Amino acid sequence: MPTIDHHKPGAFCWVELSTTDQNAAKGFYESIFGWTSKDEPMGPGSFYTMFQLAGRDVGAGATLRPELLAAGVPPHWALYIQVENADATAAHAAASGGKLLAPPFDVMDVGRMSVIQDPTGAAFCIWQPNKGMGIQVEGEHGSLCWADLNTPNPERAQRFYADVFGWKFTADTHGDPPSGYLHIQNGEEFIGGIPPLGPQSAHIPPHWMSYFMVTDCDATAAQAKQLGATFCLESMTLENVGRFSILKDPQGAVFALFQPLPAKP
Repeated sequence: MPTIDHHKPGAFCWVELSTTDQNAAKGFYESIFGWTSKDEPMGPGSFYTMFQLAGRDVGAGATLRPELLAAGVPPHWALYIQVENADATAAHAAASGGKLLAPPFDVMDVGRMSVIQDPTGAAFCIWQPNKGMGIQVEGEHGSLCWADLNTPNPERAQRFYADVFGWKFTADTHGDPPSGYLHIQNGEEFIGGIPPLGPQSAHIPPHWMSYFMVTDCDATAAQAKQLGATFCLESMTLENVGRFSILKDPQGAVFALFQPLPAKP
């Protein structure tokens, strides 16, 4: 199993589910991704669930806090980006037009984080690790493999993320005409993208979409549907890339599946 020992600054390093029924969500994701769950007490009547593959961390889940529910925040997967200094990055993000939804704070001795909304409205977290490095597995069924930024203003988003994290953006050249998809590059690694605006873009709130690798997109999507998930986008093939599907879990959190093309011999 390919493992991760550290994350580079600017890399996606953690993914965290906020849900209305933590125990039901655990069962759902354990079934489709083969995860095991390790619950850690957070206080009276609450716990933080570490999702694992072969004993190594791949993400986490917790119950959506009452004040967030009251504010209309739906169940969701939150994406974390690695930084060297959470305070400096948060200040930089604010100066670049972002909004600090939660100023930097310590998560016990695990790390330091902040929740930020980019200038176009999409929220994400930054993570300065201490004892908690984040995701420890890659390239396996059930591991985070990609993330898309759905934004109504790709140009403004590019300027913000390039300024704050040093990301590069390159336009996809496949197709005639080209798709308009923008690839996100952190250093030498391609980590995600920005889909082009479409007819439905005005009706979709700005957000980051987490993609999880699967060995069989159609089979996993069908299993998820049997367990109560609904399709936002049924399985489809991207030429020369792979097959993917977008789903809403039984509690309402949206996520994506991705089956890469087989490796060439």
